[in-house]
Amino acid sequence: MRVELIQRAANVLFDVPDEMHEEIIMLIDGVTKDSEAHMPDLAAAFGEWCWLVYSVHGDVIEVLDVGCAR
Repeated sequence: MRVELIQRAANVLFDVPDEMHEEIIMLIDGVTKDSEAHMPDLAAAFGEWCWLVYSVHGDVIEVLDVGCAR
């Protein structure tokens, strides 16, 4: 699976504290390994403090939004 972040999501990813950055990366990694997460619809994944919104197009996971509760 290939992961693509839209610019807005990438900006947020690099603007959060290191601990939250790591949590977002873990969420992205988990989505790439979860076969049930590969549905073509809009989906979301949630961690303890962070979330991401994504969609799947063939072998590409497009991360549309990320965020964290600060």
